[in-house]
Amino acid sequence: MDGTARNGAGMKLALLSNVNMDFVVRLLKKRAETWQGEGYGNELGILMNPNASYHAFGPDITFLVIDLMELLEHELEPDAAGARIDSWFKSLKASLRKERIYYISDAYLWGTELSVLADAGRKEALEHLWQQRLAELCGERKNVRILPCRRIVESLGEEKAFSVKMWYMGKIPLGNEAQKMLCELILDMAEAEARVPKKMLLLDLDNTLWGGLAGEREHTPVELSEEHGGLAYKNLQRVILQMQKQGVLLGIVSKNNEADAMEILERHPHMVLRPGAFAAMRINWAPKHENIREIAAELNLGPDSFVFWDDSPQERQLVREMLPQVAVPDFPERKEELAFAMVEIYRKYFAKSAVTEEDRARTAQYAANAARKELEEAVGSFESYLEQLEIRAVRVNPRKHGERLAQLLNKTNQFNLTTRRYTQGQIARLQEASDIRTYLYSVSDRFGDNGVVAAIMADCSSGIPVLTDFVMSCRIMGKNIEYALAEDVERDLRERGYERLRGIYIPTARNMPAADLYERLGYRKLDPEELRGDVWGKEEVPAEACVYELRLDRTPHRMYYVKIEEENAE
Repeated sequence: MDGTARNGAGMKLALLSNVNMDFVVRLLKKRAETWQGEGYGNELGILMNPNASYHAFGPDITFLVIDLMELLEHELEPDAAGARIDSWFKSLKASLRKERIYYISDAYLWGTELSVLADAGRKEALEHLWQQRLAELCGERKNVRILPCRRIVESLGEEKAFSVKMWYMGKIPLGNEAQKMLCELILDMAEAEARVPKKMLLLDLDNTLWGGLAGEREHTPVELSEEHGGLAYKNLQRVILQMQKQGVLLGIVSKNNEADAMEILERHPHMVLRPGAFAAMRINWAPKHENIREIAAELNLGPDSFVFWDDSPQERQLVREMLPQVAVPDFPERKEELAFAMVEIYRKYFAKSAVTEEDRARTAQYAANAARKELEEAVGSFESYLEQLEIRAVRVNPRKHGERLAQLLNKTNQFNLTTRRYTQGQIARLQEASDIRTYLYSVSDRFGDNGVVAAIMADCSSGIPVLTDFVMSCRIMGKNIEYALAEDVERDLRERGYERLRGIYIPTARNMPAADLYERLGYRKLDPEELRGDVWGKEEVPAEACVYELRLDRTPHRMYYVKIEEENAE
């Protein structure tokens, strides 16, 4: 899915509110399939009533935009206000369904009487009560997210964001511009739920991460400081650091003398991004598209995983021509626009609906790959290398890792046998189905923990189980781990009494690394005339699919060194 699409990502949306949002709903209906309710102020009743048209519509994502002053009914005493907020969240929790995704607006208290409050901190205290309950709910329910509506008010200012005239006309709190921004925000969130984000930001150094040239500091000092233009570069780095902490891999692709550049990276007092923040670095005089190809090979990433940012229009154009899969956004003309431009890059290419622990640990995980490569080069054989890695795979409970399961199924492309995509509701229903078995694995070795990185789903609704999904993160590819995981699934199904197992491969432009998996596992490819019945389970087999079969009492020997365990096993 292209990161620039703005049509709700094909999802069904609903907007509920305690104030009038009819105009926003009309805007949304032009861009996405959106539920049209009647009136406002009964958001909890709609959620709780199983006969409401909202439930018949069946939205994938529900957005609840709540005006805090209306919810409080203008009660500004903290104890009474807190009780109202607690009651609302208690009712909301009782009405949430795990197969749907919910976005709830953050707090902004708006009302004329706030201007005469002697207690200057009361507004912030009441907003904090809402924020605290919202954060607690997001922690308890993995399908609940925060809708950052405050940013609209902070961007426009109160006078432009709110409209007293429209409020008195029809309980419409937001002005026209703010309502349009709310529509765009909702579409952004829907898009983030469905798109495949980029994985790595590749950065130039001179006049990109700092001002000036690394090798000419004796003539022109590097511009990086807490004031003037230097602050613009430092604030850019601060934005990038937060992106890195949320799972964006960083790389350097820069034409410099390495020693000059590393001295700044390691020692400059205002450098925010130290060498440890980068998963890969190419600081040399080679063509940048060649360096990008090297990084792709080193990290086992496709070029379509990269965003390349460079101040030189010539370098950007060369990368666009030589590596058209790489995203190459424009560079701002003024240095004071740098940080804001990077925020837009994050929102367009990298933003996710939820950040998992695997995302936060990603740089360390890829850095550990460098140590693995050193071991591979040092040992005498591939088999010895695998043995010395001490790989351990743990089968974990899919219900405890629902967000990560969704990420693997919806965002993995290279090692993904069928590239089927799922909504949150579909994943929830699959986990409840008695005839669908989900196998989810975390993988670690002597160099570190890769997190939850592989998922296999078996449809057992017919006489012969079918592996409808087999996905694995690219960072653990090339170590025969897939052999061990397949064997674990085969063993489990054999113990459940099944005699045969089928697997499906659907070729795409991006999943060629998995094309020969079933041949390598010893499965036999079936001819079309052998395919009797519904081998896909509840769906028809696509015409382009290749179907393979294995007798579970005749699993061949496979070379791997992986210790398989189950979560919480003694």
